[in-house]
Amino acid sequence: MYPTLTDWIYDWFGVNIPLPIQSYGFMMALAFIAGATILILEFKRKEKEGKLQAIPKEVTIGLPPQPKDIAISAITGFIVGFKTIEGFLFYNDLVRNPQEFILSARGSMWGGILFAAIFGIWTYYDQKRQQLPKPKKETKLIHPHELTGTIIVLAAIWGIIGSKIFDTLDHVEDLFTHPIETIFSFSGLSFFGGLIVAGAAIIIYAQKNNIKVLHLGDVVAPGLALSYAIGRIGCQISGDGCWGIQNPNPKPEWLSWLPDWAWAYNFPHNVINEGVKIAGDTSLHNHILPVPVFPTSFYETTMMLIVFVILWSLRKKIKTPGILFGVYLFFAGLERFIIETIRVNIPYHFLGIEATQAQIISVFLMLGAIIFIYILNKNKQKLATY
Repeated sequence: MYPTLTDWIYDWFGVNIPLPIQSYGFMMALAFIAGATILILEFKRKEKEGKLQAIPKEVTIGLPPQPKDIAISAITGFIVGFKTIEGFLFYNDLVRNPQEFILSARGSMWGGILFAAIFGIWTYYDQKRQQLPKPKKETKLIHPHELTGTIIVLAAIWGIIGSKIFDTLDHVEDLFTHPIETIFSFSGLSFFGGLIVAGAAIIIYAQKNNIKVLHLGDVVAPGLALSYAIGRIGCQISGDGCWGIQNPNPKPEWLSWLPDWAWAYNFPHNVINEGVKIAGDTSLHNHILPVPVFPTSFYETTMMLIVFVILWSLRKKIKTPGILFGVYLFFAGLERFIIETIRVNIPYHFLGIEATQAQIISVFLMLGAIIFIYILNKNKQKLATY
């Protein structure tokens, strides 16, 4: 296991470079980059095909420096300086637990004031430089792919909020016993919660910017599958607890070609220090699971990479808008329903059936996807010019 990039570099190259970067966070960043790349490519393709159009927006240029912009820059600068200078002065503390360090109240007040001044002054003079004797209004064409950055930010913010809300519903007792840790912890994020809440936020944003929602769904579908696959790599290599149930069984003969760790794994040096201490190990992450478990994150990465390949190969062949997204929803539900059968989670009792929260949502997701695709296919003539 490599809880941090430092662990990975040391294991592979024998060089100890203390970096305040956790493996899970690093892979999540790569997931967002991959998703954004796919999003831009698909936006451009849809626009080239005439399915999406540039959006005319009226903007005012040449305004004098705006107090609101200066204030936002100064506040941003204060936060950056507050944490950056403190992290520089106490680098070992930052490396030891970057998440705890960043989310704590500790910081350099003088660093915050200095950076607030720099950011605020820079914004003032930048806007002053662009000021015209008389401000004027212009109509600017905004291409859909130029909105990718905003869409990714919305997906990140609302995705985390939705993930925490749905995960908290699974662990209500933790919210009451450890409210701060539960709310601000990045462990235990619910994918479906993030998908639902982030999806709603992005739909609202798309409607405000005259982006056709069905085409937007098709645009984001392949990127969602790829991003999820990459994100699960972070779960696997860091050992964040998103693993399966215990699997002490010997590997079947018909799976002899599969590496042992892909059948059952003990997650040594996992980032959450779950299990028992490794004898003689004094490192920060020195625990190992006493009984091996199914490495479900690895399975999810494999399945969602297959889903990505399917979606990518179908994206130009399916002509009715929205169907590609429906296919994604079905496979996302199917994948999660299957993996939940061997994944550690809290079961619910629903209509006499024992199932996890994710399995219940998966069933509704698959049924909804089938109905969604049926309706779209039935109205494909009307949607031909959508």
